[in-house]
Amino acid sequence: MKYLPLDQKIFIKNRARFTAKMQPESIAIFNSNDELPTNGDALHPFRQNADLYWLTGIDQEDTMLVLFPDNPDPKYREVLVLVRPNELKEKWDGHRLRREEAQAVSGIETIVWLDSLDALLQPWIHEAVNIYLNSNENNRKANLVPVRDYRYAQELRARYPLHHFLRSARILKELRSVKTEEEIAVLQTAIDITEKTFRRLLQFIKPGVFEHEIHAEILHEFLRNRATGEAYGSIIASGDRARTLHYVSNNQECKDGEVILMDFGAAYGGYNADLTRTVPVNGKFTARQRDVYNACLHLHNYAKSILKPGVTIGKYHEMVGVEAGKEFVKLGLLTDADIKNQDPEAPAYRKYLYHGISHHLGVDVHDLGPSFFQPIPDGAVLTVEPGIYIEEEKMGIRIENNIWIRSSGNVDLMKNIPITADEIEALMKK
Repeated sequence: MKYLPLDQKIFIKNRARFTAKMQPESIAIFNSNDELPTNGDALHPFRQNADLYWLTGIDQEDTMLVLFPDNPDPKYREVLVLVRPNELKEKWDGHRLRREEAQAVSGIETIVWLDSLDALLQPWIHEAVNIYLNSNENNRKANLVPVRDYRYAQELRARYPLHHFLRSARILKELRSVKTEEEIAVLQTAIDITEKTFRRLLQFIKPGVFEHEIHAEILHEFLRNRATGEAYGSIIASGDRARTLHYVSNNQECKDGEVILMDFGAAYGGYNADLTRTVPVNGKFTARQRDVYNACLHLHNYAKSILKPGVTIGKYHEMVGVEAGKEFVKLGLLTDADIKNQDPEAPAYRKYLYHGISHHLGVDVHDLGPSFFQPIPDGAVLTVEPGIYIEEEKMGIRIENNIWIRSSGNVDLMKNIPITADEIEALMKK
């Protein structure tokens, strides 16, 4: 790992939160993700299962976690399972965690090697009534590959058909949406690295620069600040390409007179930042670009002002949509008649703002959280990212910050990152 060691209290507290929600006489088992092949003998870079990482802080393949709060032997109420270090494998692939190293990261005292787990696990399961198994219940999931969690669930259900099986995901969706102060500290580090990167870009961008050169600057600044890398594929979209929401080609020239939309974030310590800023390629907004930018900033600030614990994302999106309609009339994009005669199922503002305003953020970029129609909990972290996309003017503008939702008052974790048109122009002028 590139990042500095994290406070093990993060993972100790997360496990305590999870076990407090378990039914009595229950055992919970978590698996790491698979190492996935590309072509030939190559593998994709390993990415840990987010739930396992959230509970342990262990970022190594072939890892498992067993939680059995009612185990008659107290030693085995929390068990971290690791692959046994192998001298030959380490010569090829590098160091693997030793017992004491894993204890320091996770705060788990009992470490068991994977090749000795079966003999221990069977009597534990025989003592339990319920077995919690994990699954990916992110509502945006579109993966049909039979990943390890689902293969393991099939195996255990075949071996222990009379046990009662429960879904860990129901608990994790509730818990992971509420961030502890320790988690926020790690997320803030990812955000601070992202801020440094944005300020670097404001000194680099000029007419004639290519999108991929900007992308290279992002990667350089991330890695020199110990980020694991990108939280997601960076979007560097100048001119009309900014209207493509997930544009990642990043291979075109940035031209004088265009604005460039940049959506990027650093990954640090397992947590992800998610920033979007739109800036003028030549350092100066035109009058029209500034008007559209300020309208987008108004929507951004309005959205932040109404995003509170207890509101549903569905209602919140509806309110931001009404405000967007008003702004689009002021910009001359819509008329009052367009608003009056709009189809409630397809409101007029959707022509120029065709995505949601917020998503949960954390160990996953699109993190777990309540559904569209459930209240947002106190302690959630959400993005706020309205955009305005005008096909006729070949322009797209989006502004995004990360907000910690608190009943005592929201905390804008990106409050130090320049956001107004004047701030951006002043920094680019330097």
